[in-house]
Amino acid sequence: MVIADIVRPAGTQRRHRIIELRVAGLVLCAASLLGVVVISVAVGAKPIPLGDVVQALVPGSGAGERAVIAELRLPRTVLGVAVGSALAVAGVLMQALTRNPLADPGILGINMGASAAVVAAVWLWHFTSLESYVWFAFVGAGLVSVLVYLLGSRGRSGATPVRLALAGTAVSAVLGSAVSAVTLLNPGVFDEFRFWGVGSLSGVQMPTVSQVLPFLAAGLALALGLSGALNALGLGDESAVALGSNVARTRRLGAVAITLLCGAATAVAGPIGFIGLVIPHAVRAVAGTDHRWVLPYALLLGPVLLLAADVVGRIITGQGEVQVGIVTAFVGAPVFIFLTRRRRIPEL
Repeated sequence: MVIADIVRPAGTQRRHRIIELRVAGLVLCAASLLGVVVISVAVGAKPIPLGDVVQALVPGSGAGERAVIAELRLPRTVLGVAVGSALAVAGVLMQALTRNPLADPGILGINMGASAAVVAAVWLWHFTSLESYVWFAFVGAGLVSVLVYLLGSRGRSGATPVRLALAGTAVSAVLGSAVSAVTLLNPGVFDEFRFWGVGSLSGVQMPTVSQVLPFLAAGLALALGLSGALNALGLGDESAVALGSNVARTRRLGAVAITLLCGAATAVAGPIGFIGLVIPHAVRAVAGTDHRWVLPYALLLGPVLLLAADVVGRIITGQGEVQVGIVTAFVGAPVFIFLTRRRRIPEL
């Protein structure tokens, strides 16, 4: 009895200590995001001192800085925060639902599905507005996610991580070839698609950003609401059912959240890869596997990585800029190679 009285307080103190560390980590992530947001607004072809950035956001300030910040820098930064959070959270959802540590909206073909749908909308129906893009992107993302899962789950072994990755790579290759063929043979489609197709945050105005924010907010809210169910699902389908979790419902709602997040993010910013792969692994290394913490961490760290990559792309060449989708590929590709070369890929 004496030993139990000693062990229980020690265990309680340890849990409280872990919670305190995780909360402190979230505060640090939020501070990092705030710092990257300020840098994103201040850094560009025309560097603006931080004091002038604050003054330009106040009504009645200098017209030059205010025009640059309000019409160019601020929409780009808000878009980076929204898209980075969406892709990171979607990556967490995909890895949890499929129990595949290599799952990613780009690797599993979802981004390319949305891209192909957008190209089809421009080519066949001559749509050029975001209002049309977003619906086609949703449909493309949803159809490809279903197709990849069906292809990867055929056979006795079911939907293993390697089979899903191979199916996603194959589907992406086919759709990528179709997109390239259409854009090369149709100059008008190519002009509409060329900057969007590599993944970019530039040239987007605040009204455009505001049109996709409701979809992204709905997807993020749905994902955060599934955190407890994802923890149960991580124990296996049978254990999740024994704990009272509705596995089929969790997977359906997760698929809806992934479609909302990937479809809206791809529609407005193009196919930006590797955010959904890198961030979940980085978060689990810091916060563990509890999705009640993993999802909030990913929500904050996704935009930190995306905005940092966007800032690097603006200044790395000195003349012009490198689109953010190219920079994230340089960051994410080595991580993906490291994960695939490990002797044993950890199960989720």
